Amino acid sequence: MSIVTEAAHMSFVQKKAGYEIKPHPHHKRLYHIELNSELLGQFFTSLQGEGSQRLQYVPFMRLILAAEMRDLFGQSFVEAIRGILHDRQTGGFTIGVQGTTSDTEDYVKFATALTHLVGLPNHDAMSGTFYARFTVKDTDNSDSYLRQAYRLFTLHTDGTFVDEPTDWLLMMKMDEKNAVGGESRLLHLDDWEELEKFCKHPLASYKFLYKAPASKNVEQVVYRETFFDQNNAPCICFIDQFVQPETIEQAIYLKELSESMENSPATHALSLPIGDLVMLNNTFWLHGRAAFEKNPELHRELMRQRGVFAKR
Repeated sequence: MSIVTEAAHMSFVQKKAGYEIKPHPHHKRLYHIELNSELLGQFFTSLQGEGSQRLQYVPFMRLILAAEMRDLFGQSFVEAIRGILHDRQTGGFTIGVQGTTSDTEDYVKFATALTHLVGLPNHDAMSGTFYARFTVKDTDNSDSYLRQAYRLFTLHTDGTFVDEPTDWLLMMKMDEKNAVGGESRLLHLDDWEELEKFCKHPLASYKFLYKAPASKNVEQVVYRETFFDQNNAPCICFIDQFVQPETIEQAIYLKELSESMENSPATHALSLPIGDLVMLNNTFWLHGRAAFEKNPELHRELMRQRGVFAKR
């Protein structure tokens, strides 16, 4: 089990005219970024005429948003968020609109600017565009755990059933009413006390078949190793719902792996306010969701973007 040293954790802490990066108050691995409120207001004012439909139809507008954010907050902001996401010791941060707007169209612009500063989002087949918005409510008839409010959404990585890399993940809370529970559950791979046991297992490098349910709108199947090395460190690709073992031995390995992560004392619950988002390196962070308490009026809306790092 790796230990985050104070020096490593403090390496991206900084205060500039446009932003401040702080250690996250509720997770030793994460940072929280606060933006200059005046500049943040300017960002939304400058983009008042741009709607989410234009972002969907005109891909270069997504990068125009990123340019506007870069120009307001500086190139050092771009380098800092990229550095955090690439840094194995941390690999994640939270950030939000800080009450400057409650318009979900603005939330889409804000998240889109951030993702296009670090790379490019993949096409999300579930929504048919570069991001997905989905709700969690009292009743559900979907074919995965994503929208099932009262069930534990087990720890996983994104992009397991598509044939393109998924380096990073963004999840933003768009709206919430009558919600108790449902916290994000996070596990950094290096904090998992049984990592070595499972990443050195004979099945760790076996290429399991992954197949998505109908709601994902992905018909292809892919074969993926559970563990792989990147920058001389183990990374993971796993979701219990879509992996298709072929033998009893394989099923036992996958079940024990999932249960070990779920029961790890390093798996941490994190709450996000409306208008805040979390960005994570998808290769060494696993994420899930705690169950909600039963409420007929439950409503939560989230937005997801996930994609690849910029090459420069």
